[in-house]
Amino acid sequence: MQQQPSQDLDRILLLVSQGDEQAFTSLFERYYNQVYSYIAPLAESEALTQEIVQDVFMKIWANRTQLVEVSYFRSYLLTIARNHAFNCLKRLAREKKKEKSWVEEILKVAANPAEESDSIDYHNLIDAAVDLLPPQQKKIYTLSRLHKMKQVDIAVELGISLETVKKHMVLALRFIKNNLTQSISLWLVAISLFKYFL
Repeated sequence: MQQQPSQDLDRILLLVSQGDEQAFTSLFERYYNQVYSYIAPLAESEALTQEIVQDVFMKIWANRTQLVEVSYFRSYLLTIARNHAFNCLKRLAREKKKEKSWVEEILKVAANPAEESDSIDYHNLIDAAVDLLPPQQKKIYTLSRLHKMKQVDIAVELGISLETVKKHMVLALRFIKNNLTQSISLWLVAISLFKYFL
């Protein structure tokens, strides 16, 4: 007698809950397209959709011991997918807002230096900060800022996801901002000390 689809799924879920990687692969192949189709309209890009789908299945694997308690797996899976997609999109929106704010702050400082800091070479300070970035962040920052490449094109060029490009840009801008702020503060202290001892 042939097994019913629900009985087959129950067997797969039981095996996955016990750590069976082949059963997990079977589950992944069975539901990948459904999760992808569900996420695609919510996500900003194909790369982000793929990343979210992979994250969803990683969550399923990480919490596999709970699968035996799940009555309606498809609903459970799509709920996880929806929640993770919304969390990713909210995080990206926050990061984009922060990135814009940091860039504006850096440009504002560079364009309108304090009267005492006229002698500060902001371009050199920014270049010095960029040189201190980790290789991947430096490459992505350079392609974006100096070569004016769009983040989606950088992702294609480097063979990484758009989400990864965005994360590296946020980290790079955060580092540059902090480094620039610290360098300017030290420079202003040095100028103040120099004037004091004159």
